[in-house]
Amino acid sequence: MMKRQLHRMRQLAHTGSLGRTPETETAEFLGEDLQQVEQRLEPAKRAAHNVHKRLQACLQGQSGSDMDKRVKKLPLMALSTTMAESFKELDPDSSMGKALEMSCAIQNQLARILAEFEMTLERDVLQPLSRLSEEELPAILKHKKSLQKLVSDWNTLKSRLSQAAKNSGSGQGLGGGPGSYSHTTTANKVETLKEEEEELKRKVEQCKDEYLADLYHFATKEDSYANYFINLMEIQADYHRKSLSSLDTALAELKENHSQADPSPSMTAAPFSRVYGVSLGAHLQELGRDIALPIEACVLMLLSEGVKEEGLFRLAAGASVLKRLKQTMASDPRSLQEFCSDPHAVAGALKSYLRELPEPLMTFDLYDDWMKAASLKEPRARLEALQEVCSRLPQENFSNLRYLMKFLARLAEDQEVNKMTPSNIAIVLGPNLLWPPEKEGDQAQLDAASVSSIQVVGVVEALIQNADTLFPGDINFNVSGLFPASTPQDKVSDRPASEELPAIAVPAPAPAPAPTLAPVPTKERTESEAPPRPASPKVSRSPPEAAAPAEDMARRSPRGAPRRKESSPAPTRTSIFLLTTYFFVRQVNKLFWTKLEQLPKR
Repeated sequence: MMKRQLHRMRQLAHTGSLGRTPETETAEFLGEDLQQVEQRLEPAKRAAHNVHKRLQACLQGQSGSDMDKRVKKLPLMALSTTMAESFKELDPDSSMGKALEMSCAIQNQLARILAEFEMTLERDVLQPLSRLSEEELPAILKHKKSLQKLVSDWNTLKSRLSQAAKNSGSGQGLGGGPGSYSHTTTANKVETLKEEEEELKRKVEQCKDEYLADLYHFATKEDSYANYFINLMEIQADYHRKSLSSLDTALAELKENHSQADPSPSMTAAPFSRVYGVSLGAHLQELGRDIALPIEACVLMLLSEGVKEEGLFRLAAGASVLKRLKQTMASDPRSLQEFCSDPHAVAGALKSYLRELPEPLMTFDLYDDWMKAASLKEPRARLEALQEVCSRLPQENFSNLRYLMKFLARLAEDQEVNKMTPSNIAIVLGPNLLWPPEKEGDQAQLDAASVSSIQVVGVVEALIQNADTLFPGDINFNVSGLFPASTPQDKVSDRPASEELPAIAVPAPAPAPAPTLAPVPTKERTESEAPPRPASPKVSRSPPEAAAPAEDMARRSPRGAPRRKESSPAPTRTSIFLLTTYFFVRQVNKLFWTKLEQLPKR
């Protein structure tokens, strides 16, 4: 066995074909262009086979069946049948009955459009791809393999013929005698090999011509093969256009009939998404406002009964109450008075609006400028830098930021009662007013959140502390007249004390606000004497107490004075650090859930 293999290697070495593969042997018959065409055969066959297999799996109906049989097997037809059965149990004149009847008809129509689409897809795409991958390209590849085998056999035969001719030549040199018989045998063998070589050469030429013709044919039809995929997208586009047209027609008729039968308030209310989660500019333009509806509404409700609430913006409200408040904000803003007694829910709705803006109120474009201003150590330089950045805000952002900062400055005036200093307010509200643009990579976002959190707090704290300097002028919180019937607390809160003091009492501006402000802190201080209560303030705020005479509240005010001295001191560096750490953990948690929602659902 080893001797035969060694003999074969000697023959190949003698003919110069050692180390040559069948591909290199057939490449001798092809030009450079045809060699490139040949290299595309196998990938084209695999592509046609894989696409056909995957596209076949996308069909919902029974492959190869006619229209009626295919429609019956579609899930849309099963849905239409279920709707038809359910419709029989309803009153045909009711709104739900009419809607279900029309939905049944449109699902039936969509099922037939889908069946027609699949039949066209089978005829114009699947069948041609099947012929290409199962018949045309395999036939070309079969001719290629036949040519490779013939060429290999031909080279082997030529090697044998060459060796036989050499042996015959050496025998002739020995002359006559006993060796003449073997010489004759060798000569006959050479003649036989020559005849076989000629026959094999003819077969090689014939197979080569067929293979070259196949390659030329494939090269000329490559564009038509590419049209299979173009046809696929054209058929899909036509299917979606027909489906969309049917849905638009049916939906318009359905809405028209439904609105005439039962004009539900929910059909005419402003959509929830047009208040929360949309850009500030789009919201203001759609409603024709200067101040965003959630900002103005929440500020007015907090000024009414919430500025004295301890831990405002820091304590969370009930999720159900917050959700109902946001829905009411979108559907009927003038029905928000019922939420005034729950300031934590109102504060949560304001934070939620700021957090859900696509772009922060203080804008992505000025983020770096805000950070540079916060990094300045000298107070005057920092204030000038903040003022310069504020001047570059878009007009709608500036107006809403000014409105909000004026309110937060008003809130900080009662920090001894509500425990919300400018620093505490900045810690809980700052991340909702300014955050960095998204960067590539999870680690980059975590780094940005951790580095910028303290700087953002510093920016917002400085804006609150210098609200009168950065945003000069009076502010009318009830811009749109959302709550025309203001309570006494609304009037007090809406008046900027430092700006209106000269108009009240010019000789002594400092004590002038005392008579007007007395009822508000007295009421809150009286409540602070009660035992601890739940986070929601609805229980403790009763209408009789709110309607108490001013004289009775004035009589109770001396008892509340000592309580104010017992309030907790301003937050230390440790408390600020803990709140900052809490913010960072919340950012990490938010990022985790965002990435989790982006993962493909199985």
